[in-house]
Amino acid sequence: MTAGSGDPVSARKPGWLTTANVISLARLGATPFSLVAVLDANWRLAGMIFAGAVASDFLDGIIARWRNTVSNLGGILDHTADAVFVAVTLWGIAYLEVGTGADVVPGILPWFIALAFLQYLFDSRALSGAPLRTSRLGRVNGIAYYVVAGTVIGRNALSLDWLPDEAIYWVALAVLVSTLISMFDRLRALTKLRTD
Repeated sequence: MTAGSGDPVSARKPGWLTTANVISLARLGATPFSLVAVLDANWRLAGMIFAGAVASDFLDGIIARWRNTVSNLGGILDHTADAVFVAVTLWGIAYLEVGTGADVVPGILPWFIALAFLQYLFDSRALSGAPLRTSRLGRVNGIAYYVVAGTVIGRNALSLDWLPDEAIYWVALAVLVSTLISMFDRLRALTKLRTD
């Protein structure tokens, strides 16, 4: 079977509007709704949005591999959606805490998530078509951002007192330190590549 241009259908490069990319874009589009839900302390709604974001993050890669539409653009969209969603959601949580006196998420964490993502994007040269250069620590941090946000949202949505604010704060602080280590490691690796 051939496409209209005479090329085999299987040889066509996937366009940017693939199912996986639409799922990633939906996660990105859910970000302002997550922020509003958090700032309104509507934790059940925030929990539903968060669950949808986690499901979409899980599904977009699976669908891209299953449909053979994996691309550099898809990787950038996926990682951008993750970084924006967790950074904005965690910023909302930290901002909300300022008014209540609670101290669960360090206010600087969302900013370093954004900086780490930008460093990752630019030092991979992903915008020029190069594949993203991932690291094990970066992947762990990416999961940890979701865990911190999900713990706060889930605890509040379910009205649970099983985990004190201080415990979440220390975990979030450890994630911040881990982010800084990851950023330093990427910078060191990039410097080494340029001197070799």
